[in-house]
Amino acid sequence: MSRISVRGFAVASATAVTAVGSVVGVASGSTAQNNDVEATAAGTTLLADIPAGQQAQVQTASLTQQADAQAIAADASAKKEAEEAARKAAAETAIAKKEAAEKEKAAKEAAEREREKQEAASRDASRDASSFAVQGSYTIAQIQAMARQMVPGGQFQCFSNIVNHESSWNYKAVNPSSGAYGLFQALPAGKYASAGADWQTNPATQIKWGLNYMNERYGSPCDAWSFWQANHWY
Repeated sequence: MSRISVRGFAVASATAVTAVGSVVGVASGSTAQNNDVEATAAGTTLLADIPAGQQAQVQTASLTQQADAQAIAADASAKKEAEEAARKAAAETAIAKKEAAEKEKAAKEAAEREREKQEAASRDASRDASSFAVQGSYTIAQIQAMARQMVPGGQFQCFSNIVNHESSWNYKAVNPSSGAYGLFQALPAGKYASAGADWQTNPATQIKWGLNYMNERYGSPCDAWSFWQANHWY
């Protein structure tokens, strides 16, 4: 016999019990007893009621059904876990992207604030350049004092480092080979004219030009100094 369900055996058992009951009823001549046996057989099925040769098959069928049910439950549990893991991974990815976007936005805002600060410093330098009294000559200390008033405090040391290397704060320094001139050894020297016509005799005008140059070309005097250290020119 192929795979047989417990229900099928229950029916077979009930039939067998009914048949036995019928025989007993006929032998005793009692119709009531026959009906009682049939009712009992129809409502109750015991493994002992099933023929011995079929009991093993009943048990095998039952175990197979249990295994199938367990396999289905395991598949459902695995699917649920996979779906939960996917949802968790998607949530973590979304959070990471959001955090990265927020960091990028913050960095852009910081860069914009720094740019505005530098532009403001540059505008201040433009105003300050014309506020110094014109003299026939200037000492290094006087030139450095001008620069301190025109260059943002956090950028002054970098600014000073470049001037030290280029001209040692000599606003009339001339390179005999190239003709580069002034505090920043501008080449051609006429570049200073964009900051003022008195560039040859006024160190404040040269400072104004040098600060604008560093801000526009490198972003700040310290960025210009970093480039100078790597290349020995700027």
